[in-house]
Amino acid sequence: MINKELKISIIGLGYVGLPLAIGFSKKYQVTGYDINTSRIRELKNAIDRTHEIKSKKDLKSKNLIFSNNSLSMVGSDFFIITVPTPITKKNEPDLSIIKKAAITVAKVIKKKAIIVLESTVYPGVTENFLVPIIKKNSGLEYKKDFFVAYSPERINPGETKYKLTNIKKVIGADNNTTLKKVGNIYKSIIKAGIHKVSNIKVAEASKAIENAQRDINIAFVNEVMMLSKALKINSNEVLEAAATKWNFLNFKPGLVGGHCIGVDPYYLAEAGRKVNYKTEIILAGRKVNDSIPNYLFNYIKKKLKKKSRILLLGLSFKENVSDIRNSKSAELANKIKKANFILDCYDPNINRKELKKEYGIFLKKPSGKYDCIIVAVAHSQFVKMKTEEIISILKTKCLIIDIKGIWNKKMFSHETEYWCL
Repeated sequence: MINKELKISIIGLGYVGLPLAIGFSKKYQVTGYDINTSRIRELKNAIDRTHEIKSKKDLKSKNLIFSNNSLSMVGSDFFIITVPTPITKKNEPDLSIIKKAAITVAKVIKKKAIIVLESTVYPGVTENFLVPIIKKNSGLEYKKDFFVAYSPERINPGETKYKLTNIKKVIGADNNTTLKKVGNIYKSIIKAGIHKVSNIKVAEASKAIENAQRDINIAFVNEVMMLSKALKINSNEVLEAAATKWNFLNFKPGLVGGHCIGVDPYYLAEAGRKVNYKTEIILAGRKVNDSIPNYLFNYIKKKLKKKSRILLLGLSFKENVSDIRNSKSAELANKIKKANFILDCYDPNINRKELKKEYGIFLKKPSGKYDCIIVAVAHSQFVKMKTEEIISILKTKCLIIDIKGIWNKKMFSHETEYWCL
């Protein structure tokens, strides 16, 4: 049964906003708004480039409108902002996209409407940054004419088990009435339930530490890996042995980029700076993880001669997704390119034009024989590659750098040097 008396608008139709729009359209009238005209055109043709939505029927729902015209949101009772929150080149929070979204909402908002921010931010952004923009551009009074809440997005790109409806939703709001209203809206589609917190800042902080915690744990095993290499022992064997204890946390070393784990620690650090508190462990973890592309590059320089042919497999920030934001694999590729190696890059999942625009990297299917293959991202296509297929593009004496350990040393002859983190 569709509630036609309540209208929801979702601002930002990426891997978070689109599933939300689809989910809410099963219960309410929904407008999905995005400034990307090609994205809107694709969605109207039931094409989702993020591959988060498989059903064309869901994308063609009569209760869902896709638009890049802000006037399509007029009359909405709820505005949910799910836009990106990247960092600058100086590793500082970039809230410019939230600002643009807030101005857009302010120009179409009606009295008594509620704005929910889902984008990852540091504590204080919703009330101290978003609210003033809405007030200034709408002429409405906060907590009288409009209300706000914060409910952090928890969707993990490429995740198959945990989707929107079976991930518990955290909600913080400006008062109990807003909290109840927002809670009821989310509860209507979230099967896993909701978790209400006492205020907005608690909800904001909870999101930022989720990813910072993973970042720190991966940084620890990355350091264990580098120490093991220096000691000339197998880091995988070390971690496997340690994992036999029941309470050992099983993390794996690797490249850590993306728009969440690679970004959120800097948002937490910014929150600390604003209250004159210097974070220590949070940024220490990021420093280690940011150093891994350089660590790998130095190993490659040590092992290979200049003009060696190298094939790098995987340019997205994680396996089985098309997202290239803050890709450490792309960072590694550019380091290799600048060092006079002959580099081919291949990734079947990503958009060629986006990669070229963002990193200046061209995609090329593997051809000929290579002195080195670097498996940077564990896409299922690479995991499933047959031994014969891999060997067919290798020179007799070559180097395989299997960052994620998706292959096995036993697959190759003794003349092939196999190295993984």
